[in-house]
Amino acid sequence: MPVTSSPDSATPVAMPAPRRLRPSLLGLAAGFAALVAPAAWADSPTPGFTRIFDGKTTTGWHGRPHIHPDKFAEATAEQKQAWDDEIAKHWKIEGDELINDGHGAYMTTDKSYGDIELKLKYRTVPLADSGVYVRSTPQIQIWDTTEEAKFGIGANLGSGGLWNNSPGAPGKDPLVKADRPFGEWNEIHMIQVGARTTIKLNGQLVVDNAIMENFWDRKQPLFRTGVIQLQTHGGEIAWKDIEVREIGAEEANAILAARDSSGFQPIFDGKTLTGWAGATKDYEVVDGAIQCQPGRGGNLFTTETYDNYVARAEFLLPPGGNSGFAIHYSGMGNPAHDGMTELQVLDNDADKYAKLDERQYHGSAYGMVPAKRGFLRAPGEWNFQEMTIQGSKVRVELNGNVILDTDLEGMKEFMGDQPHPGVGRRSGHFGFAGHSDPVRFRNLSIRPLPAK
Repeated sequence: MPVTSSPDSATPVAMPAPRRLRPSLLGLAAGFAALVAPAAWADSPTPGFTRIFDGKTTTGWHGRPHIHPDKFAEATAEQKQAWDDEIAKHWKIEGDELINDGHGAYMTTDKSYGDIELKLKYRTVPLADSGVYVRSTPQIQIWDTTEEAKFGIGANLGSGGLWNNSPGAPGKDPLVKADRPFGEWNEIHMIQVGARTTIKLNGQLVVDNAIMENFWDRKQPLFRTGVIQLQTHGGEIAWKDIEVREIGAEEANAILAARDSSGFQPIFDGKTLTGWAGATKDYEVVDGAIQCQPGRGGNLFTTETYDNYVARAEFLLPPGGNSGFAIHYSGMGNPAHDGMTELQVLDNDADKYAKLDERQYHGSAYGMVPAKRGFLRAPGEWNFQEMTIQGSKVRVELNGNVILDTDLEGMKEFMGDQPHPGVGRRSGHFGFAGHSDPVRFRNLSIRPLPAK
């Protein structure tokens, strides 16, 4: 169902006296066991995937309504038990199908997931309205595409879109209408990397690498991890063959690099510092990556200059690592002040950085605008970062999450009131500001952008 309510507007259900939580919400419910039939799989799990509904019980699942994950965590045991009781009342298992009658709490995984590939099948009926929450957030939309009363909000466009994205935002409406007739099984195939969402419905691409917005707070990126929920409203819906494959960092980076990849030109050959100037003696090439030599530093930058562009890079931080991306650097002085900006590269969680100014953490326009935190991978893992520089505007996407989107035009507030004379630069070199730590950079490329 399209969700438009505030997270505070959920109506609490009646709270029965507390009781011991059941290991299987359906299989052990009193008077309910007769509805549970042995699983009869038509298909085996896809290689590399894990079935998260075993076809026999709801082990690994619990009841949860439309509620902010923080509020769910704060709920009492009695409240959580009441939502579990709704599962037993409104959900059943028949054969290999998990069926809801259109009412009650949503079936919710106990486990939280980050980057994943998700596959499932669903079958619905007229007037039913449903969806799949990902990372505790609504949702991949499922609805009756023939219900004329909802044509005004997009039902006629089909299922599979990110309906809770802002009006006009990519992904809100599906690219094509791919729904099958009532009574037939529909298949959802989704890849989620960071906030980037790609969805196929019945084999047709309906969402293409769109950013899934954080419904609960649109000023923040999508949660880094969260539960999967099967939302149901208005009519019976059946689910089956629900399976997940978790995506590791290397694969996630490859997926992000493949998105909209045309026009990118390599700026590092993977072997030498040809095409680079500045502190070339303080950097070295190690395992196909540019690395600042331990205990050394300085600014390494491209011999070419750029104005408007998108830059892509993978970087690896050692524990406590500190570096930066130099944007529109003049080739002289400090990139953070004498260039347009330095986009900080930093191990945010190192103890020695616990009390920094918020404008000093990773992804920030150093000393000017803070980036969102919490989306770096652990030290020793490669991160993927995309930086878009268009006039005075700077946008940073880290591991598929937009952590900075700002305009430096007219910037006058600087950390420590330290001047930034280069903030008005609109062209210059691209490079790195090393700070004695062996931070590595690889797969470096730039795509020029038109002036407007």
